[in-house]
Amino acid sequence: MAEKHKLIEYANGPSLQEINGTVDVPRDKGFFKTLFAYSGPGALVAVGYMDPGNWSTSITGGQNFQYLLMSVILMSSLIAMLLQYMAAKLGIVSKMDLAQAIRARTSRSLGVVLWILTELAIMATDIAEVIGGAIALYLLFNIPLVIAVFITVGDVLVLLLLTKIGFRKIEAIVVCLILVILFVFVYQVALSNPDWGGVFGGLIPTGKTFSTSPSIGGQTPLTGALGIIGATVMPHNLYLHSAISQTRKVNHADEKSVAQNVRFSAWDSNIQLTAAFFVNALLLIMGVAVFKSGAVKDPSFFGLYQALSDTSTLSNGVLIAVAKSGVLSTLFAVALLASGQNSTITGTLTGQVIMEGFVHMRMPLWLRRLVTRLISVIPVLICVMLTSGKSAIDEHEALNTLMNNSQVFLAFALPFSMLPLLLMTDSATEMGNKFKNASWIKGFGWLSVIALTFLNLYGLPGQIQAFYGDNPTGAQTMQANIIAYVLIAAVLALLIWTIIDMHKGNERLKNVLAKEDVTSTYEHLAKMSASAGSEEEFDKEATAEKNSEQR
Repeated sequence: MAEKHKLIEYANGPSLQEINGTVDVPRDKGFFKTLFAYSGPGALVAVGYMDPGNWSTSITGGQNFQYLLMSVILMSSLIAMLLQYMAAKLGIVSKMDLAQAIRARTSRSLGVVLWILTELAIMATDIAEVIGGAIALYLLFNIPLVIAVFITVGDVLVLLLLTKIGFRKIEAIVVCLILVILFVFVYQVALSNPDWGGVFGGLIPTGKTFSTSPSIGGQTPLTGALGIIGATVMPHNLYLHSAISQTRKVNHADEKSVAQNVRFSAWDSNIQLTAAFFVNALLLIMGVAVFKSGAVKDPSFFGLYQALSDTSTLSNGVLIAVAKSGVLSTLFAVALLASGQNSTITGTLTGQVIMEGFVHMRMPLWLRRLVTRLISVIPVLICVMLTSGKSAIDEHEALNTLMNNSQVFLAFALPFSMLPLLLMTDSATEMGNKFKNASWIKGFGWLSVIALTFLNLYGLPGQIQAFYGDNPTGAQTMQANIIAYVLIAAVLALLIWTIIDMHKGNERLKNVLAKEDVTSTYEHLAKMSASAGSEEEFDKEATAEKNSEQR
């Protein structure tokens, strides 16, 4: 009799069990042949660093402050490389993704809180994908926005098809879409003939990079930098990478095999994130070199599309000649659509990782995508309907504001992925002496985590004020500040709770490993996770197992 599967099932096995350890990799072969076998997971991670949420911040930052914020993109990319390296290493060495590893050391209640927090962050990025995809369909095919928003729900059918073709082919599709995006912006920037001296000079940070003046279009260098950082370093990417780094087969009994996986996963990640850096840099260069300074009054996707076909906004004769054909604006819309579809794949996989890891629930990927997308569509539909009777500019600004304001949830979720990741990869108990973070990685890691956490929380009052519009009253500003400070206090309290819970979990693990074989680390962590992080339940299981072995 065939086994009957439920839509929602209990899950406490390997991360993304259907694809875990399914990709063969060569041993003792040439560097490039081996690198090719490991290439793919880094592309899925890099997608999050070039999704629609990044576009507006980079282009607007370039138009307002020329190449000043180029150094912020570079620093964000280097921090991303460091964090993603640690995430991949955690997955490969511990055989657990980040959500599973956190959950194994924390209580059931904290696990649920962290799951909800991370789900909100994923939905926030999904809102940007809905808006980007709907606008791309409207621009390319003149489909009304309300209908286009509903069509974006249909990407669940694309995902259902992709689940049938194998993970390696999914990686290849993502790489192709990234190349489309890269080609579009390389082409447009090459035509614009930017000031390359200014570009390279902008890679060096100065005192002006994080200054609070001048204010151009309501944006200062500081708020522009915070926007780029917030749109670049995504918390859910750390969960995703710790899971998909386990798709390659590895012999955990052989330290050389583990070391090879860590090494080539790092190569793959860094190459793909370098491509993401170039995309974001090209977006900023577009803001400087493609458009005349201050020419684009509407920084939404609609405004950028129209500006690329409006010869009066462009900066040189070559661009003007090409723009008359409509090629520049059409390529922009195509890249926007490709970016949204890429993020669909990675967002769904990440959602499954955190659901299985934090609350031990599994549902089919298509159902998971359908539920998440339907929830994300609701605020977009409300926004479109409320502004349908107003001018086109009002509608565009409302959608752009919704997309930017939804990113506030990323500021909440980021510390709860970065801090546990750093604590665990610094630990010899978790990683072993060979694979724990080197001193220089630990130093830069803590510097990055503290700086990003501070900047995200520091920018929170401004993000809350943005919900009140461009010109909030004094009372609204005060109200926004009070809300922000309450949220900051809540985030700090939750961080303290997470650190205390993780410390207790690590102590339990050390006590067990002091008495038993260190090779059983994964099995004990799985038991800790299954027993809901309860110290009493885990101790009972460990005692019973020990008594059984003695008998």
